[in-house]
Amino acid sequence: MRITCPHCGTRDGREFTYQGAAEILNRPDRDADLAVWADYLHNRDNPAGDTRDMWYHNPCGAWVVVDRNTVTHAVQGSTLASEART
Repeated sequence: MRITCPHCGTRDGREFTYQGAAEILNRPDRDADLAVWADYLHNRDNPAGDTRDMWYHNPCGAWVVVDRNTVTHAVQGSTLASEART
């Protein structure tokens, strides 16, 4: 799988570490109920098809949101996590 790092360009997928769904960027408010935090921390979807995932690019240290298909492994695009909207 080839993933494009916004800093380094298109790289081999082995340079990246998968970190989970990009939904992790949508943190609850600090004062949110414990049930809301428990849901955020422990409940995740496991879709077959199009996903938005967090990947860490080990050589440069960039956090990248990758749009990809989990069935075909096709990568449709990527952006820096700091610029991503989920």
